[in-house]
Amino acid sequence: MKAWIALVLWLIVIAIESTTYLSSQHTSRFLYPLLHFLFGIDEAGFEPYHVFIRKSGHVFGYGLLSILLFRAWRETLTSRTRAKWMFRWANIAVLGTCLVASLDEWHQSFLPTRTGTVRDVILDTCAGIAAQLALFLYYRWW
Repeated sequence: MKAWIALVLWLIVIAIESTTYLSSQHTSRFLYPLLHFLFGIDEAGFEPYHVFIRKSGHVFGYGLLSILLFRAWRETLTSRTRAKWMFRWANIAVLGTCLVASLDEWHQSFLPTRTGTVRDVILDTCAGIAAQLALFLYYRWW
């Protein structure tokens, strides 16, 4: 049950991040002053860093979602062999990540300050695949 609770809490975080309050216009209000203070970045040079930070958030958020989905399904669909990693769990986790990313971008397409793009769904799904590859390598080596 703990695995599913962690997953549901992370889905709530993703849903909150999908709102108008964390749109590009809103995040630039606190990121620009912070980057300007720390690194002296001017307004003209801020945009590439802003995009990078936001897209890194996608990679982190959906990579973690994929790991939490994997963990929840591993606890639910137990293995007779006591395996730590199975393709079935990873596959369900990646499909779930893709589904959540698609629904998130679809939701954002209805908000005036957000844009729902297929590119973000692809980025999020690739983050989920990368997380599963990392889990696979981790469990194979340790």
